[in-house]
Amino acid sequence: MTRQAAIARAEAYFDGGGFLDDLGRRVAIATESQKPEQAGELWRYLKDEMEPTLAALGYTSRILPNPTDIDCPFLVAERIEDANAVTVLTYGHGDVIRGQEQSWRSGLSPWRVVVEGDRIYGRGTADNKGQHTINIGALAAVLEERGRLGFNSKILIETGEETGSPGLAELFREHGDLCAADVLIASDGPRLKPDRPTLFMGTRGAFNFDMVVDLRDGGHHSGNWGGLLADPGIILAHAIATITDARGQIRVPEWRPDTLSNSVRMALADCEVDAGPDGPKVDRDWGEESLTPAERVFGWNNFAVLAFTTGNPEKPVNAIAPAARAHCQLRFVVGTDPADILPALRRHLDAHGFQRVALTPAAKGFFNATRLDPDHPWVRWAVASVTETTGSAPAVVPNLGGSLPNDTFTDILGLPTVWVPHSYGACSQHAPDEHALGSLSRQGLAIMAGLFWDLGETGGPPR
Repeated sequence: MTRQAAIARAEAYFDGGGFLDDLGRRVAIATESQKPEQAGELWRYLKDEMEPTLAALGYTSRILPNPTDIDCPFLVAERIEDANAVTVLTYGHGDVIRGQEQSWRSGLSPWRVVVEGDRIYGRGTADNKGQHTINIGALAAVLEERGRLGFNSKILIETGEETGSPGLAELFREHGDLCAADVLIASDGPRLKPDRPTLFMGTRGAFNFDMVVDLRDGGHHSGNWGGLLADPGIILAHAIATITDARGQIRVPEWRPDTLSNSVRMALADCEVDAGPDGPKVDRDWGEESLTPAERVFGWNNFAVLAFTTGNPEKPVNAIAPAARAHCQLRFVVGTDPADILPALRRHLDAHGFQRVALTPAAKGFFNATRLDPDHPWVRWAVASVTETTGSAPAVVPNLGGSLPNDTFTDILGLPTVWVPHSYGACSQHAPDEHALGSLSRQGLAIMAGLFWDLGETGGPPR
């Protein structure tokens, strides 16, 4: 019984085709949570696929309906070996974004795993079925080698993450005992670089809102009324232009974070954002000029215009439009007051003479910002484990640039959170031709088997 033998078992699970077999069954279940008519597939994923898989590993599972009126259930499974041992919560989501079947390349399908070279195609291979399949496979490898985990394990799989994780906070408030643990160790999102293991300990927050200029009912002929009627599109464009400068540097004072802490700066100094040869290249002349690219995406706030409409873009007519609308987003880090995001913008717009721009928060699209200090004992412990497995230190990112429901784990369950992503930036998640990398998945199995083995040996850092 050795650490290396457990890692070898995890690698053999990949090499022998077991990983692809399990992932293929899971990808074939069309768990599109954005389509209410697919709710049955969400239940099937938990009941017919995940529950028996975990039962074979000695887990007892409960499938719980969503506390909200959204039909996306939860599975909570546990394997308790010793009441005095450390308890680790692992998370994944079984739902996926819409399949977009007609847009996939010829020979590919969102609901069938296809392997081409190092790429494993299929909806959910990267986000998130492939990632929690890796973690469950690593747990199985440790159990096979040692006969026990050596720690208590709880697994939560939700089926509504792609619609904003409805009911997750309510689940934790109503059934917090089911998910009580000492730490969250989970996997989602991309690595910083495809060939470099990455740890992140939180996420940027996300606040979506609409900016609207609605001046009148109906359009009016631009020849007869141009120069006489205020143009809402122009007003809104100028209002948006006050929020950042020409390179995207935020001008709303309350939206600008305090200076980065030394521990965050030191961690990000070792981080280079690189999605690989197929991914987009960083625009070095965009964003906060005084910061490095890593500091801009992981340590700073970013404002984005996600959509902007005025008139009818598909069929424009010669008329002054009556209204203009922009759907916008602020990605924000710890230290930004989410309750003051819109009030601060309101004050800023009023000071610049744009009282006619109305602001409305979006019904969906809010996650709070979270961050675990890179010097936290659980971070140092995880870094040591990954380094021992791979032979080199992983990238340590204080928080992911994107957003996850990490605040429910930190703010409600009170857990330190360590995320070990098994995807990469050019994986096409949320797009046609989504794929994982076989080499990265195999290494992910080794990393997680090493982590779980070490948990059974040491129980993590001193509690």
